Amino acid sequence: MTTQEPFTLIMSDGAEVVGRRVGNPHGVRLLITHGNGFAIDGYRVFFEPLLADFDVFLYDMRNHGKSPVGRRSAHHYQRLALDVGEIRAEIVRRYGHKTTVGVFHSFSSRAAMKHAVEQGWVWDALVLFDPPSVPPEGHTLFEPMRQFEVKLVQWAMERQETYASVDDLIASFREGRAQARWVDEARVDMANATLRPDGKGGFATVLPRELEAAIYLQALTLDLWPMASEFRGPTKLIAADPDMKGTPPTAFSNRALGTENGFDYAAVPGGGHLLQIEQPEASRAIMLAFLKEQGIIG
Repeated sequence: MTTQEPFTLIMSDGAEVVGRRVGNPHGVRLLITHGNGFAIDGYRVFFEPLLADFDVFLYDMRNHGKSPVGRRSAHHYQRLALDVGEIRAEIVRRYGHKTTVGVFHSFSSRAAMKHAVEQGWVWDALVLFDPPSVPPEGHTLFEPMRQFEVKLVQWAMERQETYASVDDLIASFREGRAQARWVDEARVDMANATLRPDGKGGFATVLPRELEAAIYLQALTLDLWPMASEFRGPTKLIAADPDMKGTPPTAFSNRALGTENGFDYAAVPGGGHLLQIEQPEASRAIMLAFLKEQGIIG
């Protein structure tokens, strides 16, 4: 038996978060979301094999994917961290209490970390895929991460926002160096998930580029380099491969976060920052092994 139930959640500031419940309603509940500038339907190659066994709640972060673009002044990590808790609470209110695992990627991982450290623990387990972890100034990896985020800010402010067709973005993903390791299905999925008709016969990216850039810049002032002991439950840090040629700086910063601060850490062989759509099987396997170790699944 599988479900397919759309939902819209209203945050305390009025913003709408759109998602859907899919999978096995009798399974452990997974809340899964995405990285900055992307949308959850682009991660299908990662989550689809989970649907037979898990009660999966997929959702787009505010201003992404199917969620409406709202007040730009509310697009910051403090608000995104509040969203994490409010989404969790509203799902409990609507669907009841159940063993629940939060599964986050990139900027949503950072929002979940901020929520867990500053607002409280609400999970049976937390899985963090390659958060853009920026160490404190003075750390040997601060400068590489600073340069990485600054380059992303510059890229985001100049990126293309409109396309004549979805196929044009698919072609761009197929030609792009940053997407070279993506599973090809994910290029198609992500293009469809991140574009909307622009009312002029073409398509536009959902997330405005200045909001994408703002999140990259905020990574440098977030001051979030926590100890694992600050998380009140089992947490798995799954990161890009530090041994891979051309790997992003997040691979090294997350290895440092894991080893220096006591996290249960693993790297995905051959995985870059978009590891869930580059190495979906390996990413799932590490997550499922962790859930089994914690006694959450059999």
